[in-house]
Amino acid sequence: MRPFIPAALQPLAATMRRRLRKPVAGRFQPYSFTLPDRYPWLFDFAAEALAGKPAPRLLSFGCSRGDEVFSLRQRFPDAPIRGIDINPANIDACIARSRGLNDDRLSFQAAPDTGTEPSGHYDAIFCLAVLCHGDLTVRRARRSGRLMRFADFERTVDGFSRCLAPGGLLFLHTTNFRFSDTAAAAAFDAVLEARPDQMATDLLYDRNGLLVPNGRYYPVGFRKRGTGT
Repeated sequence: MRPFIPAALQPLAATMRRRLRKPVAGRFQPYSFTLPDRYPWLFDFAAEALAGKPAPRLLSFGCSRGDEVFSLRQRFPDAPIRGIDINPANIDACIARSRGLNDDRLSFQAAPDTGTEPSGHYDAIFCLAVLCHGDLTVRRARRSGRLMRFADFERTVDGFSRCLAPGGLLFLHTTNFRFSDTAAAAAFDAVLEARPDQMATDLLYDRNGLLVPNGRYYPVGFRKRGTGT
């Protein structure tokens, strides 16, 4: 299913999806569509939770063309913010957009995962409407199959766990699998749940890639256990 988009913007979203959907090997979500300040309630929670850190280190994974990064900058004026996206064209757009801002605390990298990011570095990681595949919901698929494999989902969130500092926050919104089904989840506590109207209608699958009937999973924010610096 396509990520959560307000009803008034659905026609624009449909047009942009047709324009932006281009094949990129290894990408989870086939759509690059995004919006400025798309999850204000989630960003506001993060800002409040990290208020004690003057310059928290943030990672936007699957940053697309930068809307999430620039929305985070409004709430975290002094934070080093890094955007990662698998699509080099998206990263080029982010870099072009950031030119002239005189903000050396923004950085962007084309990469399929967090493999080159330092361990225990980030105070918050945002992965929103990335670990999902819209065609699964469009087709009402009973198995996630090759489009989305639980092993790939788990490998990705394992990488997030490695990169997070103790006490760091992980935000996962609109996913085809439950974070609670991963081994990494044992080191986290859920700290934020979405309301039903804040969720997309993407299908949910279990560890074996089988459809969870009427499956809904509302936890979207998680804190890594331990004491941060």
